[in-house]
Amino acid sequence: MSRVAVIDIGSNSVRLVVFEGKTRNVMPVFNEKSLCGLGREVQSTGLLAPDAVDKALAALKRFRALCRVMKVDEVYAIATAACRDATNGPDFIAKAERICGCPVQILSGAREARLSALGVASGVYKPDGIVGDLGGGSLELIDVRGHRIRSGVTLPLGGLALQDISQRSLKKAEKIVAERLGRLPQLKAGAGRTLYAVGGTWRALARIHIIQSGYPLRVMHGYTIPAADALDFARRLRRLAARDILADIETVADARRPLLTYAALVLEYLIRVGRPKEIVFSTYGVREGLLFEMLPEAERKMDGLIVAAQAANGLYARSPGHAADLVAWTDQLVRAAHLRESEDDRRLRHAACWLSDAGWRAHPDYRGEQMLNLITNGNFGAVTHENRVFLALAVYYRYAGLNPENDAPETIRALVTPAHLERARIIGAMFRVAFMISAAQQGVLSHTRFRNQQRKLLLVFDKRAADLAADRVSGRFKQLARLIGRAGAVVRP
Repeated sequence: MSRVAVIDIGSNSVRLVVFEGKTRNVMPVFNEKSLCGLGREVQSTGLLAPDAVDKALAALKRFRALCRVMKVDEVYAIATAACRDATNGPDFIAKAERICGCPVQILSGAREARLSALGVASGVYKPDGIVGDLGGGSLELIDVRGHRIRSGVTLPLGGLALQDISQRSLKKAEKIVAERLGRLPQLKAGAGRTLYAVGGTWRALARIHIIQSGYPLRVMHGYTIPAADALDFARRLRRLAARDILADIETVADARRPLLTYAALVLEYLIRVGRPKEIVFSTYGVREGLLFEMLPEAERKMDGLIVAAQAANGLYARSPGHAADLVAWTDQLVRAAHLRESEDDRRLRHAACWLSDAGWRAHPDYRGEQMLNLITNGNFGAVTHENRVFLALAVYYRYAGLNPENDAPETIRALVTPAHLERARIIGAMFRVAFMISAAQQGVLSHTRFRNQQRKLLLVFDKRAADLAADRVSGRFKQLARLIGRAGAVVRP
């Protein structure tokens, strides 16, 4: 694949992200930012600060050199609120274009909102709610349902802009936020739906919440907080700021810490006015939306989770074609056993099939543990945290077995419902039968089929695979049958 880079000149940070390719499974191979603070004085002076300009241009020189070193084929550069609002923005952009060697798109507020929504559509499975992209200079709000995106609105409520307008007074900042968000129709349309939080400062808030709550995963994308809990958290952060305690938070970059209070204030009013049911943090935003927009429509409609799982299968599996056999084999088994399965259940089972042989290179004693960590912390989207853990458990049981003494950690199992946990064990048991038959090789599973005989489920081998029907296969199939409430038997020709 041809590497593609996006240079994002924001109001607070200037960032380079190099992606593996322009595909549905957008995968960053390099990510670096420089917190320049270009927008810290734009609202009061109308200008990009001279020292911030110097720092940003120096960062762009490094980014351009990195693109050469990494042999990047395509470079796209975008600029947001600070550059479009500052009177010296055009002069800065001209210098930036000479350094980057490509045009710099100055995004309008409406376009920035749309790209944020496209990023969420790329990284969230069937999104339904309001995307709130909080940058240094602006806040974009836009309604998204699946891939249907409405027109958005942009407001000068980014952390740096709010700090500048309010002259660092939290009382003034609160009044400004209340006036801007109080009667916003785009926000009220999100009542009872999801608020998708996009932007580095909100990710910093999520990081603090994860640490303080003892949440076992460190994956930012898809991290979800019920709205009531998020509102309480935002208010608590504001109280800590009033006592200067936020200055000691080591998990957040120095340049971001002063902005946390303003981000918490905006989040508080978004929840109070918009009344969403939950907050979902998305690491997919404008940059990912820019690349997603360039894809053919057919590719945009692909399921991001399945594409990511297929990519992992192609990279790591012993016989990549075996996963497609496994999808068909488990489809047949689900039908024969009359297992109840929703569309989402089937989607997750298929994803688990594509991931099922990714851990074979690890030491046999640690394959389950390794895959548990790889999937729960994997860099992919289009999946909730609960479903991410479900996938990890299904593959864990495929490797570690179903002995309760060798179960996954309770902290991980607690992230899924009992029904999800039992289903993960069943899928893991399916995999243990299938891999015992096929040795992970393509074209073997098709020589078996399933048949019902009263309450008994039969696994039938044809003549070409008869010698594979050993006692260990029979033992594992009987274990699987017990899990689904049936008797099981293997039938040889």
